[in-house]
Amino acid sequence: MNDQIYGIRAILEAIDSEQPINKIFLQRGLSGELFKELESAIRKNNLICSYVPVEKLNRLTKNNHQGAVASISPIKFHTLEDLVEKVSEKESNALFLLLDQLSDVRNFGAIIRTAECTGVDGIIIQKKGAAPVTADTIKTSAGAAFKVPIAKVDHIKDAIYYLQASGVKVVSATEKTTDSIYDISFTQPIAIVMGAEDQGISPSILKASDYRAKLPLLGEIESLNVSVACAVFLYEAVRQRLQG
Repeated sequence: MNDQIYGIRAILEAIDSEQPINKIFLQRGLSGELFKELESAIRKNNLICSYVPVEKLNRLTKNNHQGAVASISPIKFHTLEDLVEKVSEKESNALFLLLDQLSDVRNFGAIIRTAECTGVDGIIIQKKGAAPVTADTIKTSAGAAFKVPIAKVDHIKDAIYYLQASGVKVVSATEKTTDSIYDISFTQPIAIVMGAEDQGISPSILKASDYRAKLPLLGEIESLNVSVACAVFLYEAVRQRLQG
């Protein structure tokens, strides 16, 4: 594992100092006051946690882990509020990308790379269930993960409402519509939502969106890889904005 912290006190200090923690692994069956304090901090900060056998922890690190190992993100995350405020100061119309439960780190990296190339102002992901930013993500993004601001939120739907209140329209990429991508105006401040590899965008997020749009598929396969579909949507936004 790359970029890790081990030991209960060390992880508690990392949480207190707001280090970007991807996931925490705790030894199954442990107890004690300090261990309970760590569990409480994990719950309070809505961090991803798995209870695993000690053998799993021993494979993660050869050091004295005390029953706790955390993987740390190589990048710092932004808050949604700070990201939107910073983008609102720009003269150009905002372009955001929201990822609803995308889980594959290489797809995530490819999307970040395309986002950087197309001038996306920020990527918004959910704290739980989203693909973490790992060394593989960084490599697949060709370093773009260090250039595109990424914000983590508790719920994507709440981020949509916040963006809409900030004057940003939201379009979801989905096959569950009759509207084409070419019917949508991307020249306005807009956020594009891409769904998970297996299930697409959740119904509640589709309902909250201002627009739903699909790509024309002329073959027999029913969908594109999410990173490819995302690239098509982003470059349609680029095309319209360059022409406008």
